[in-house]
Amino acid sequence: MKLTANNLRERIRNTFIEKLNIHFIETGEENTLEATMIAAPDMTQTLGVLHGGATISLAESVAGVASNQICESDERCFGMQISASHMRSVQIGDTIRAVATIQHKGRSTHVWNVDIFSESTGKLVSSVRVTNAVTKKR
Repeated sequence: MKLTANNLRERIRNTFIEKLNIHFIETGEENTLEATMIAAPDMTQTLGVLHGGATISLAESVAGVASNQICESDERCFGMQISASHMRSVQIGDTIRAVATIQHKGRSTHVWNVDIFSESTGKLVSSVRVTNAVTKKR
């Protein structure tokens, strides 16, 4: 199924992705997917900036949706490993953009690099590596 904003809205209804207010962006390319998320006040850590877990949730969500878009019709993908490096903090109210690019598309795993940028500064906030397991549907 081709990724479109409309079919994604339907797929994420009543999910954690919707709760985080993640908005997907059509790239027109099979090997990349982008999404944005606003750093909301209820996503902070104790110092009043975006919690790193929220950033990681954005990265895993984008890589997971992207993997499931490129699976065969009898397959589905689940996250199995994440490694994140945070370079900068994100102020509340800023929008961050995740750019996921596949690094490996194997029969049993997909590996994505997800770079997350601040929309206000254009600077790299975090770089996240996500490995998804590819399994057969039951």
